[in-house]
Amino acid sequence: MLEGGCACGVVRYRLASAPMFVHCCHCRDCQRQTGSAFVLNALIESGRIAQLSGELEAVSMPTDSGRPHDIYRCPRCRTAAWSDYGRRRALRFVRVGTLDDPSALSPDVHIYTRTKLPWIMLPPDVPAFEAYYDPARVWPAASLERRRAILGAS
Repeated sequence: MLEGGCACGVVRYRLASAPMFVHCCHCRDCQRQTGSAFVLNALIESGRIAQLSGELEAVSMPTDSGRPHDIYRCPRCRTAAWSDYGRRRALRFVRVGTLDDPSALSPDVHIYTRTKLPWIMLPPDVPAFEAYYDPARVWPAASLERRRAILGAS
């Protein structure tokens, strides 16, 4: 059972299953928005996140691509619990660092490595892409089926 929450403890959540896939994103947007070298996002269906306490506030963020990106933050401590890229409300990108045990999930893929910081060394056994990638070529079949169930064939 994966549970997590914000820094002040007001917001708590539980994942009802393992995520579909875990991204380690090295894009400039993620670097700016987190104030770090990258972000770890666990992609999971919104319906598989049980909010145990607190409410989150959606904050719209500007992006280099111009596509909408909402970050759901604790209104008290401002911790980012998850994101919604492209206003696809059925899919959440849970910030792995907000899990009680962030070591429980490791990246399945590194993306936007063209802007990764030069001192970051990527593990040779994890796929890495200069930009985005084709999930049909990388994701496990079960995860692709879950994705199709919420987003359609797109």
